[in-house]
Amino acid sequence: MKLAMVSASLSRTGGGVSAALQSLSRQLEKLGADVRVFGLMDAEWSNADRAQWTGAPAVALPTIGPRALGYSPGLTQALVDWKPDIVHSHGLWMHNSRSVLQWSHRTGRPYVISPHGMLDPWAVRNSRLKKYLVTKAYEAAHLREAAAFHALCEPEAAAIRAFGIKNPIHVVPNGVDLPKGGVGKAAPWKGRIPEEAKVMLFLGRIHPKKNLIAFISAWSRATSDRKGTASWRLIIAGWDQGGHEQELKSLVKTLGIEKTVVFTGPLFGDMKDSAFRNADAFVLPSKSEGVPVSVLEALSYGKPVLMTTACNLDIIFYFGAGKRLSLSPVEMQRDLEDFLKIGRSEIEIYANRAVKVVENLFLWPKVAKRMLDVYQCSISNRLVP
Repeated sequence: MKLAMVSASLSRTGGGVSAALQSLSRQLEKLGADVRVFGLMDAEWSNADRAQWTGAPAVALPTIGPRALGYSPGLTQALVDWKPDIVHSHGLWMHNSRSVLQWSHRTGRPYVISPHGMLDPWAVRNSRLKKYLVTKAYEAAHLREAAAFHALCEPEAAAIRAFGIKNPIHVVPNGVDLPKGGVGKAAPWKGRIPEEAKVMLFLGRIHPKKNLIAFISAWSRATSDRKGTASWRLIIAGWDQGGHEQELKSLVKTLGIEKTVVFTGPLFGDMKDSAFRNADAFVLPSKSEGVPVSVLEALSYGKPVLMTTACNLDIIFYFGAGKRLSLSPVEMQRDLEDFLKIGRSEIEIYANRAVKVVENLFLWPKVAKRMLDVYQCSISNRLVP
């Protein structure tokens, strides 16, 4: 099989989508597929991320006009020239959707869409005017003519159906690799918090949908002179989007909790590995997600996870590898207080369960095999058995 993957971003700006692209494309190559990844050029790809790419061979094409639209005049022809049997279109609301649609019209070949949570109600409401215009211009046709959709979880599949999609939907989660053995480097926050402190880590894109304003407010109340919680520190690591990080820093200062909340900036490679190894727990208070790669990564390192049901990984609660975090401010504080009071022995129990969940359900070789079945069935116009 000759497969093309298309995404608006190959760099760190793509967040979990970019990370998933690298791992999935690499595993599909191991299964014998001939894979090429196509994306859009940006400063991060040019400056650093091209050298750190670990997936199948990738091509970043130049764009013209606003970055928010992502118009690349050469993308359609690049796909035509490469002659894939099928295209996997990752994400929505950018001009690459139209390029994939044009490629399909010119070649008569099918494509599969992974919305990556972009049809969830919260995501659809965000930037509504842009999405309305894009839908009218080309996104409606891109959605309507897809051979199939790939949903990361059953709630996302339901959101896709609720949007009005009638095409076949295949549910396959994101995957993760187990970390390699060995001792990581010193924590990125070394010297900024007490050595004996326990660390709650957030690592990801710093964007309003991650709901960090609500979580920081709950953190302030939950750690204010309360027995059993004062030993914790919150580490916020990630890349800023739209100046939201400065909003969070201003809130931390206003609340007077600079000693318990530390911002590290983006972490990649060895620094990211060190962050996971040196954390005691992981938090994702999001309002909307597909299946977040960051949570799977935390679990692979044996870290208990505190997350909302919007992360679409309730199976983690079922297996006792994490705790539920409410979106309600009062209940969020209560959930956080309960979590911060757990001891080292209980953290170890969570850790063992976390790794077992990953090994049983989320390792990339298993996920890639299921995706290969989706592609083969989409080419032959049948459902996955």
